[in-house]
Amino acid sequence: MQRVEDCISFMVGKAAQQVTRRARELLAPFGVTPVQYAVLKVLSDAEALSGAEIGKRMVLDSASITGVVDRLESIGLVRRMPNPNDRRALLIAATGEARRILPEMDRQMDRLNEEAAAILKTDENRFFTELRRIGEWSRNV
Repeated sequence: MQRVEDCISFMVGKAAQQVTRRARELLAPFGVTPVQYAVLKVLSDAEALSGAEIGKRMVLDSASITGVVDRLESIGLVRRMPNPNDRRALLIAATGEARRILPEMDRQMDRLNEEAAAILKTDENRFFTELRRIGEWSRNV
């Protein structure tokens, strides 16, 4: 390889920085980060989930999920409650406020997806299919 700029690791890292920067800009009016938005999105599909269930879906460890949930709880977007099936565990649920603002956050993230696809001058579905293939690469090696 002649230049580090031609290394896929470098290119993907730089691309991820730019996508994260733009996602932060679009989510800033809601006071959430991209990872916090992702947790809220996962919670929107269920009444309530354990931290382990959220972590499994997002492929994050429980300590990371705990920190994200702590912050979301402090700004009133999630609440913790006892798990009726396991007294040792808590369930996490999106609050009414989170469910109220989530559609607008979704629109902003749709905008992000469209902007990225436009930069690449490619079909959005194909773009995401190819990214998923790279994301699942380590499972196939």
